[in-house]
Amino acid sequence: MNHAGMVRGPRGEQAVAILAFFLLFPGFFFYHTLLGLGVMGAFLGGFFAPASLLVVLPLIYMYLMRIRREPNRLAKPDIAFGIYLAYFSMVVAANAALGGKMVHVVHHILGILFLLNVFLIYKAIDFSGRQFRRIALLSLLAMSAIVFWFSIDGVFYLGALGIAKDADSLATYQGFSRSYLFTFVPVIAYTRSPWLRILLYCIGAPTLFFNTARSEFIALLFLIPIIEFYHSKNKLVVAFIFLVLAVAVKIYLEDIIALLPHNRILELLDLSQSTSANKRHHLTVYAIQTINEHPFLGDFGSYPPGLYAHNVLSAWVDLGIVGIVFLLGMITIPAIMMFIREYFSSRNYYEFLLPFSLASITLLLLLTSHFFTDMLIGATLGCYSTYWYGRKHDKRQPWPAGIALQREKPVHQALFTPARPAPPG
Repeated sequence: MNHAGMVRGPRGEQAVAILAFFLLFPGFFFYHTLLGLGVMGAFLGGFFAPASLLVVLPLIYMYLMRIRREPNRLAKPDIAFGIYLAYFSMVVAANAALGGKMVHVVHHILGILFLLNVFLIYKAIDFSGRQFRRIALLSLLAMSAIVFWFSIDGVFYLGALGIAKDADSLATYQGFSRSYLFTFVPVIAYTRSPWLRILLYCIGAPTLFFNTARSEFIALLFLIPIIEFYHSKNKLVVAFIFLVLAVAVKIYLEDIIALLPHNRILELLDLSQSTSANKRHHLTVYAIQTINEHPFLGDFGSYPPGLYAHNVLSAWVDLGIVGIVFLLGMITIPAIMMFIREYFSSRNYYEFLLPFSLASITLLLLLTSHFFTDMLIGATLGCYSTYWYGRKHDKRQPWPAGIALQREKPVHQALFTPARPAPPG
């Protein structure tokens, strides 16, 4: 087994974690595809909550047994995340006891469950392993094919077909895009071949564009320069290429728009005309008013169901100043530390690239569009925990030296070959 695999865990634990991953993400996508096509009814409701309840106990048991065998697996990121979830749970329990609206209580309990599951999954999986990469790549291709095939006028929305048996249970574009992004990031972070990465970008970006998921689409575009700058030997050349592309897009923007179908993502070009952006602005203003009135403890569930601030201020409203400071610290500090130690290293270290990529897009989305229970938080901290442990306990390499990148393999081999560290010395 490669170094990443030894850090991640035994084969049996890998199988459990991979099964949980594909159940919650590609599995969610395929379930709702079948639901939207009228092939079946919503026998599992919205799917994600029942699936999460199904996998949480095996994941917790597997994690605890691993800690029992190897106590030093309990890394600092695990402890910080555990403290955050404990504080979050205490706030929810206290408000439930004091008569808080049950709709908010249930929503936050599910948020805690989802965060925990994703943390345990992303901490356990060896994303460089052949087993994961094969299934993940096939899942990405299948999800993209579904989006392209069933899009109408450049928009993927299965509800528009009018054949779903339980249309009220059908996922929105957020659910489909979440499944795609959570699968795409681990794949792209461990892809060695630059040509394969370009191919994946050319498939992934149109998929999320047709899916009309603005936040996830921007996150993917934001991810591309992060990954390519890291891999490049001459970063000035890469910067020049991205600059030329940006200027070309600006010059030919009107011609490009004329070729594109009508899609809500185009609202990003003029947010003043976007009803969604205007609504989110008003919700942010309302959150700021709430924070001004309750600056220390916040005001849990003080908004109508679903009408929360679509940014990290939502944490201040529900968890108080302690909650938002702790949350931002858990993501920002690791991101800064990884950037300083690794990003400009002369060696490529794939175990770094995934948590750093996740931390970067998590911060972007928390600051701009996502609620504070965003599952990317759990994914970031799970991967960072493995990175932290690997750096601290890898006896072959002094902290914080990198693992050398071996020679690039042909595309057909890179598809199914796990990234392996170079031998010591």
